[in-house]
Amino acid sequence: MAVSKIGPSGLNDTIVSGKTALAAAPATTDEFLISDGGTIKRIDYSVLGSTPAFEAHSASNQTISDNTYTKVTLGTEILDTDGKFASNKFTPTVAGKYFVYGSVRLQTEGSQMQLGMTAIYKNGSLYAERIIDFRGNNGTQMNVDIATTMIMDSDDYVELYAKIYKGGGTEIFITTDNKGAHFGAYRIIGV
Repeated sequence: MAVSKIGPSGLNDTIVSGKTALAAAPATTDEFLISDGGTIKRIDYSVLGSTPAFEAHSASNQTISDNTYTKVTLGTEILDTDGKFASNKFTPTVAGKYFVYGSVRLQTEGSQMQLGMTAIYKNGSLYAERIIDFRGNNGTQMNVDIATTMIMDSDDYVELYAKIYKGGGTEIFITTDNKGAHFGAYRIIGV
């Protein structure tokens, strides 16, 4: 039987039955039928999902230089839905709007820090920066969080950087205490 048009009341049981349950999350190529003002259209699940997405955290302490932005080394992946996080950078390969976040625990040995900074770099350039002024707090450790929303093309990439300004010669580093440095992103849908 040939069907030339499928309308809202014309779905045949052999086309959509609902008799078989979906046992797992839909594949990105699975399709749904929707009504667009009375016209039935299909849409891939990939358009509806918040992927690609990833989150990673540091696996070991990382020594950094005073007053110099350094790319954060993230050795443990928690989540990488599409295998798009590698070499400490996320390249989603899917154009869209993304929520990107990170946090770095900065620490000095033997002297007080003055400023702590984190930054998200997009395509090798500073995109967003967060600075915490720590002068007068007599501390040697701080967490600096950052988050931003950005539009990314299919070939864009993002990285997490950190910097301490302390004005002294003692060792400074990014610490791994309780996943002290972590970085993640996911695609935002519906906006």
